[in-house]
Amino acid sequence: MKPEAPKPEAAPKQILFVCTGNICRSPMAEYIMRARLGNQSEWKVASAGVAAAEGEPASEEAVVVCRELGLDLRRHGSQPVTRALMEKSRWVVVMTETHREVLARQYPEFHARIRLLKSFGFSKAFGDIPDPIGGPHEVYRTVRDMIESAISDLVLFLMEQDGRVQPGREQKT
Repeated sequence: MKPEAPKPEAAPKQILFVCTGNICRSPMAEYIMRARLGNQSEWKVASAGVAAAEGEPASEEAVVVCRELGLDLRRHGSQPVTRALMEKSRWVVVMTETHREVLARQYPEFHARIRLLKSFGFSKAFGDIPDPIGGPHEVYRTVRDMIESAISDLVLFLMEQDGRVQPGREQKT
């Protein structure tokens, strides 16, 4: 008998961003999300790759385009997705439908936690975040901006899940 998928609410407050090699898209998402949440957040943020080697630095282009936002990716070291990371994460946020399929096959018990980055907006517009590897800085900037925009929707989603924001209502201060 196949085990029932754990409820996302039961998992710890960690978000795991996943791409292929964990050197471009997912590290950009990790660092943008950390900056967006701030130091006082109860959420932890990590990143990994479905085909990542251990300890590779972020690509130079990713470092450059994130530096433009005041983010320093030079400390990043890649890591592969593991069962332990999946268990620790309430949300596993992938860059492409292929990443989602790979993880759902590899870790079927966590399928309810795996979501496309572009699926958190009100429009629920699904779509892939393209891989910029090998492209010029302009391509990386475009991908960074796509990630940053989608993270805005993710932050609102998390606030709504935590009961801090109700869609269509002003927040009272």
